Amino acid sequence: MTDLIDRLGKLSDARGISGDETAVRQALRPMLEDHVDELRVDAVGNLIARKAGPPNSQGRILVTAHMDEVGLMVTGHTGDGALRVETVGGIPSKVLPGLTVLVGKNATPGVIGLQAIHRADRKMSGRAPAIDKLAVDIGATSREEAEREAPVGTSIVFATRFANLGHSCKGKAFDDRVGCAALVELLRGEPFPFELYGVFTVQEEVGLRGAQVAAYTVKPDLGIALEGTLADDLPKGDLDVSPITELGKGPAITVMDRSYTTPAYLLSHFIQTAEIETLPHQIKQPGIGGTDAGGIHRTRAGVPAITVAVPCRYIHSPVSVLREDDLRGLVALVDAAVRRLTPDILRR
Repeated sequence: MTDLIDRLGKLSDARGISGDETAVRQALRPMLEDHVDELRVDAVGNLIARKAGPPNSQGRILVTAHMDEVGLMVTGHTGDGALRVETVGGIPSKVLPGLTVLVGKNATPGVIGLQAIHRADRKMSGRAPAIDKLAVDIGATSREEAEREAPVGTSIVFATRFANLGHSCKGKAFDDRVGCAALVELLRGEPFPFELYGVFTVQEEVGLRGAQVAAYTVKPDLGIALEGTLADDLPKGDLDVSPITELGKGPAITVMDRSYTTPAYLLSHFIQTAEIETLPHQIKQPGIGGTDAGGIHRTRAGVPAITVAVPCRYIHSPVSVLREDDLRGLVALVDAAVRRLTPDILRR
């Protein structure tokens, strides 16, 4: 399974905000080409892999993981050569000042600047700056130079590099490169009892767009979204608050989030699979976040769907942390759950 972590590292380091996922697709292709029966890119940029089932198999499963990450986009330039930016996806502006970033296809180094504390308004001291108060410094000395190097629409990603961290890993874009790494692992394995489509989707962070297109195209009997999800398991002082998910307790199964609710029979199937196979698992605190499953389930006449995720600390920030065993556990749980499906469950 070391290869799983190596692939996660390559995918984490790839640059790909919503709408600009090309580099991630390019990183995925060689991981898949010798292990699937079909590999193609659709009109919106989804990478679609088909793994054939046995002859006359009675079912089609769609498993998705989104390629895009949160980041920034250039929206303008200042007279002294700085870049005005807007967030792509949900990023709290308080984490941005002072960060190093990579700008555009040439990965030009940049720094997110903020007025020095010595000159800051005392009334604003300690407050998170609004995104329109920030700018990216790439060393340009004029508006014209900045426009040549980073035109409006240029993508910007965090400069974080993947690394091992004890029993954990740290890197950027674990939402959702962890899902991508897990889906690659499933597709590289033995064929399933059903035809399986693994789709690496685009633009999840800005509206679940790629997943809706994929589900409309594939026409699945069941959808499974693989994700990286929020782990808020750090000490909270005297607060008596249940964590959304926790590192080290296995993959998290979603009952409900803001985008959909898992059908009871499907939730039961995954929980029973975990119990029968003695696989660690946890239930994500309901009502938080949204995933590809929210786009899949409302397609055509409706598709039952579920999300299984790897808990990640500091998600939607420049760096996240996960436990290797939780990622391996996600692969094991989804693999077992799909192999235990029957036509009766799919046709329910």
